Amino acid sequence: MKITSEAFEDHGSIPAEYTCDGRRVNPPLSFEDVPRDAQSLVLIMDDIDASHMPDSIWNHWLLWNIAPETKGIAAAVGTPPGVNGHSTGGELEYQGPCPPEGEHRYVFRLFALDRELHLDVEATRRPSLLKAMEGCILARAELTGRYARTLARGDAENGVPVETQELV
Repeated sequence: MKITSEAFEDHGSIPAEYTCDGRRVNPPLSFEDVPRDAQSLVLIMDDIDASHMPDSIWNHWLLWNIAPETKGIAAAVGTPPGVNGHSTGGELEYQGPCPPEGEHRYVFRLFALDRELHLDVEATRRPSLLKAMEGCILARAELTGRYARTLARGDAENGVPVETQELV
């Protein structure tokens, strides 16, 4: 199974358009080679460099019960396929990269499951979704993007973004 984006290559720079410094919309994603016996897909997007978090992970997007025949998600999709779960920040929608300092890595993980998940949207966060997926995963794929914000010299202390920079 494979997940890709026409907006950035694996381990490449995520364009500012898809971040808190841009339009705050999701990048386009493509899914390939989903197992024929998959009953649903799950998409999880995490900032794996959130050192201020207990497990160093800040979740930006949770989607589950995506139909297995789904070929991807268009950029800036209004209503994505599947069910939206709560991100670490509590939102029920895509939250673009917004690192408080330095460059962070953002991992889009796609999972093919052997069943649909029956979860309470209001109660489901990343840990409970991962727990529900245990023993159900047929295949997985990852796409990693990087993003860093550039701050003006005087604004570094208070985290005010002045301009953005995509690192290559």
